[in-house]
Amino acid sequence: MKVFAHLSDIHLDGGDRADARTAAVFDYLRELAVEAVFVTGDVADHGLPEEYRRAAELLKHSAPVLTCPGNHDVREAFREVLLGEPAGAGPVNVATDVNGVLVAMCDSTIPGKGAGHLEDATLAWLDEVLSAHDGPAFVAFHHPPVEIGIPLVDAIRQTGEDRLAEVLRRHPDVLALLCGHVHTGAATTFADVPVRIAPGVVSGSLLPVEPGAGRGWDEGGPLDFDRPPSLLLHVLHDDGRLTTHQRVVPFSG
Repeated sequence: MKVFAHLSDIHLDGGDRADARTAAVFDYLRELAVEAVFVTGDVADHGLPEEYRRAAELLKHSAPVLTCPGNHDVREAFREVLLGEPAGAGPVNVATDVNGVLVAMCDSTIPGKGAGHLEDATLAWLDEVLSAHDGPAFVAFHHPPVEIGIPLVDAIRQTGEDRLAEVLRRHPDVLALLCGHVHTGAATTFADVPVRIAPGVVSGSLLPVEPGAGRGWDEGGPLDFDRPPSLLLHVLHDDGRLTTHQRVVPFSG
């Protein structure tokens, strides 16, 4: 079997809190023999070059660490500092073959906006890389293409999802869509494909039925900053099944 780690929303902001939580997650991960580590967006909190320089120091593992941008990220600095490419304003899309498994890290951001949308160029690129690969694949991006039951997040989810569904129907080898943005671990489906949403490293989010969920952003809700960081471990079995485990990382900060 192959095991892939998946985390999201580390929101490095130059402060000690996000640094310490991210460091704790990678200290935990360095004890694991995983095929790759996926970080599905909001690497930086303000999209500043110094935040990405800190990310480059913290996001280290013997396995590949693959990233895509979230709505807090800025494409130019993300591309230049994290990927070592010339700064550019176009979508940041990267495909990597990890021991026979294609990982397509897609850019679902709309610069300057909280919501997400896959540009036509990104969907064309995704269709092309999936067509060129013979075998299982993960498709990752920041914004889930479906509502997940947290109203403030659902209001800024990925839209235009019917176009994504058309691409997915042509590629039955896609194992799952991997997302972030929600700050809670969740599982659902889209276009008959499993969707796995990684919990937030920097904080958790609350369903409307949970205490504190009715507060607005300026009152500290619906985010829970007391939860320890956590992540997902995706197990690809030899028979092609995918099993996902959630792990809480011991953290005393």
